[in-house]
Amino acid sequence: MNNNKCILVTGGAGYIGSHTFVELVNAGYNPIIVDDFRNSSEIIIEGLSAIVGFTPTVITVDINDYNALEKVFEQYNFHGIIHFAADKAVGESVIDPLKYYGNNVCGMVTILKLALKYQVKNFIFSSSCTVYGEPKSKKEVSEDMAVDRGSSPYGQTKIIGEQILADLYSVNQELKIIALRYFNPVGAHPSGKIGELPLGVPNNLFPYIMQTATGQREQLIVFGDDYQTTDGTCIRDYIHVVDLADAHVKALRFAEKSSNGCLEFINVGTGKGVSVLEIIKVFEQTIGIPLNYTIGPRRSGDVAEIFANCDRAKNLLNWSAHYTIQEAISHAWQWEQNVLNYD
Repeated sequence: MNNNKCILVTGGAGYIGSHTFVELVNAGYNPIIVDDFRNSSEIIIEGLSAIVGFTPTVITVDINDYNALEKVFEQYNFHGIIHFAADKAVGESVIDPLKYYGNNVCGMVTILKLALKYQVKNFIFSSSCTVYGEPKSKKEVSEDMAVDRGSSPYGQTKIIGEQILADLYSVNQELKIIALRYFNPVGAHPSGKIGELPLGVPNNLFPYIMQTATGQREQLIVFGDDYQTTDGTCIRDYIHVVDLADAHVKALRFAEKSSNGCLEFINVGTGKGVSVLEIIKVFEQTIGIPLNYTIGPRRSGDVAEIFANCDRAKNLLNWSAHYTIQEAISHAWQWEQNVLNYD
């Protein structure tokens, strides 16, 4: 491991952050996790230790605490920052918008202030396809499409985050900034030792399916079957979390090799849309367990259909998704079995 390549990973104990930690280690970096564990658990750190063979460096800090965070910058000479730390539940953001603006926007500003002060030029931002809103014509969205007003305060924080980066870059063009617009991360590490760990009722489809199949949830509700799609249910671009983690390493490599500063917005998805009912069918075929589900009313803020054009990721980062939806389901199921053993 190259100790000169320390990477600050905010929210590194979370779902995507933990998988990116593993890929950073595999690529020879020395990732340092900063997390306040509001959306994670020590179980994830145990899993990371088992995968990489050593105990990760984890510093418990709220990213809004400038003084505490500065001590981390004083301790390590960071080569780059990958910024995940954010609240992420769409429904909760509607109910408590100030929590989301406070953490997602103000926390990001705190990190960027310290990045400038300590001259950390490589910055990878965890953005989202929510910046596109409801696609007006093409369901396949590319980065040159205009961003829409966020359909929720959560989505709006990602738009604001991207705007902050663009404004910052305009006056600091030595910075190397890449915002990765995620589509729908799913699955778990193939080892089954880390994965998505929702606290309370899951907001995302995959963990709700897993918990329904294991009997933790009585029934899965499919939110609407009257959309203008192939089977009436919403269509999404589901990307395996390890593929997504790999995209962060590729983005960091791209930033490092840029002789001048850069500002790039890049989709990270598979380029294929899959409906909710198709996911249920593939789960039943792959795992061999019938799923108890019912059709409910539409959920406010849901987009009918969206999937990624991934040409820019392939051309700039030399990255593309490799895992199948069947593998994502198998890995998520294996992780779910391990989580049950912890309880």
